[in-house]
Amino acid sequence: MSELKEGQKAPDFKVKDQHGNTISLDQFAGKKVVLYFYPKDDTPGCTAEACDFRDNYQGLTDKGYVVLGVSVDDEKSHKKFADKHNLPFTLLADTDKKIVEAYGVWGEKNMYGKKYMGTNRTTFVIDENGIIAHIITKVDTKNSTAQVLELTK
Repeated sequence: MSELKEGQKAPDFKVKDQHGNTISLDQFAGKKVVLYFYPKDDTPGCTAEACDFRDNYQGLTDKGYVVLGVSVDDEKSHKKFADKHNLPFTLLADTDKKIVEAYGVWGEKNMYGKKYMGTNRTTFVIDENGIIAHIITKVDTKNSTAQVLELTK
């Protein structure tokens, strides 16, 4: 697993969203993409982050951004999460972990002294040419939109 850096081409992917549609990064060519990785649907931090993007979604789209959330949960879990919180953006079901591995966000985590493998919360801002413009590794779940907009002024 190689570590991605700003200025590199963002790895393409093809995966199902919460509605069963096949989504690829290539289909957003010419648009700016906020690709955010989160550990698990409907957990407190992930819900705060998703709701922050929801509450600021219009401002992001007005600036030309597409928002894509990625976790290793399945389509059914994503649909339930999106419906429960009225999420207006696409959630990608990376059940085979190809995207999290390609973006280098799958790794060892530690909770209460127990080590396990999981998704490290990370946001990638990808420009219109498919180049990684910014990588946010210290995500503030309650202010994730502000973090993105601050970097892209």
